[in-house]
Amino acid sequence: MTSLWFERAWLGNEWKKDVRLRIADGRIAKVEVGAEVAEGDDRHRVGLPGLCNVHSHGFQRGMAGLSERRSRPDDNFWSWREIMYRFLDRLTPDDVAAITAQAYAEMLETGFTRVGEFHYLHHDPAGAAYADPAEMAGAIAEASAATGIGLTLLPVFYAHGNFGAAAPSPGQRRFLNDIDGFAKLLGASRSKLSGDANMGVAPHSLRAVTPEELTALLVMSPAGPVHIHAAEQVKEVADCVAWSGARPVEWLLDNAGVDARWCLIHSTHLDESEVPRLAASGAVAGLCPITEGNLGDGIFPAIDYLAAGGRFGVGTDSNILVDAAQELRALEYSQRLAHRARALLAGEASPFVGANLFARAVDGGAQALGVPAGLAVGHAADIVSLDLDHPAFAGTDDATLFDRWIFAARAGAVDTVWRAGAKCVENGRHVDSEAIGAAYRACVARVLA
Repeated sequence: MTSLWFERAWLGNEWKKDVRLRIADGRIAKVEVGAEVAEGDDRHRVGLPGLCNVHSHGFQRGMAGLSERRSRPDDNFWSWREIMYRFLDRLTPDDVAAITAQAYAEMLETGFTRVGEFHYLHHDPAGAAYADPAEMAGAIAEASAATGIGLTLLPVFYAHGNFGAAAPSPGQRRFLNDIDGFAKLLGASRSKLSGDANMGVAPHSLRAVTPEELTALLVMSPAGPVHIHAAEQVKEVADCVAWSGARPVEWLLDNAGVDARWCLIHSTHLDESEVPRLAASGAVAGLCPITEGNLGDGIFPAIDYLAAGGRFGVGTDSNILVDAAQELRALEYSQRLAHRARALLAGEASPFVGANLFARAVDGGAQALGVPAGLAVGHAADIVSLDLDHPAFAGTDDATLFDRWIFAARAGAVDTVWRAGAKCVENGRHVDSEAIGAAYRACVARVLA
């Protein structure tokens, strides 16, 4: 049994002093508050629950920075997507494992301890299934094992190029399945999981899945997380209205039985009626503010959504920049820019923005990935320690500690990270960062040569 002792730890969404966490078999076996330091304790200043990254495309870390050149007057998400298609055309399973491991190591270094991998790169470069239909899922599992990050695998069903079962484009050929083929893929993917990894299902979007296929997927996966892209783009909303007479989130709420096991990724473009309905459904909005800003998607109506009791988690999506605190910072700053005001994602009960955002992201992220939230007996020992010697924390107190981390710190605020009780990050760096980084650099250099 391992014992970790913290001057202060975030338990039940409040600070507790002098906390000892006893860890056995990767889980928290005992929580002691007001405990004196004992011989054998691994001593730290601040203990936090790790965050769940609700939405990642791991392989896209390898193309970060490659799409920032203006290539046409109407550069937007759709032109970025064509660049992404050209990049992924070159990737082998080994490439995906190496690139994804780099992304996962960076996630751990910033305080993410579990990732929801929205995994749609299934087939070989010609679009043919591998002999093992879960070959690529195995690469994701390999990256998880190499870094130690917790994994919620979300195999993606993708069959069409647009609403109304439109034909897919050539660039989508590595994603495509029919229902029978996807059932085989799901079964094979489960065999790749180990430890406390779990699995859900991800109909890609209403662009890529017909209503009949969506129904079949929900029958195929009657329990566990359900993730879907929804209302990320204005064009997507307009196309959905033209197809069905309803907006994407409206259609899902009316027809798909959306409830607490669902995570609607982005949900950027909600109208006034959709905001309270999505909040009341119990589903999680999967927000990816850095990627949404990078792609020019728009701004999620977070103020009204949180006021209605909505739940959210954050994700790194394209992995253009991997940083848990910066995702939360970007969420608040997007609201400030839209409304020309400050301290918007707080409230009377939780007036400090950082603490409010962190607490909500912990709870919503865990729900979205199908795991329990927070530091408690029986939960995975997924723990983050902050370095109070970092300049951003000079003179901090409990009330402002999260604000200083999220709004005032640069790299290095996270000191140590344990995942299932194993120390994955020490002194701010992943314990295998040199080997993971060397494999990543060699891989990307070859892919882009």
